[in-house]
Amino acid sequence: QVQLVESGGGLVQTGDSLTLSCAASRSTFSSYTFNGYIMGWFRQAPGKERDFVAALRWSGADTYYAHSVKGRFTISRDSAKNTLYLQLNSLKPEDTAVYYCAANTLGLGSAPSLYNYWGQGTQVTVSS
Repeated sequence: QVQLVESGGGLVQTGDSLTLSCAASRSTFSSYTFNGYIMGWFRQAPGKERDFVAALRWSGADTYYAHSVKGRFTISRDSAKNTLYLQLNSLKPEDTAVYYCAANTLGLGSAPSLYNYWGQGTQVTVSS
């Protein structure tokens, strides 16, 4: 079982930056790795569907971004800390949403149905 805990959300102004973190753990094992996992970020605004933001292969260099955030957001991970990050730059009011961390072992993709582990979410609010 994989546990994901997001942090770092908050209220910022248009043009500001923010870094989200997702601490990952596996409760069954005292020693583990996330090699073979895909880790990603999704977001959901009020009244809207959950949308893909970015994803990466934990053990490789592949990254994948939604068109709407490419060039502004950067996904990365620290394997030693088992932590996934999302750097959000040049924030816009339309970036306001709950941001979720997710994981899967199926493949690098944007469909929420691929991901079988989810965090509880962290709120990002961008004021104009």
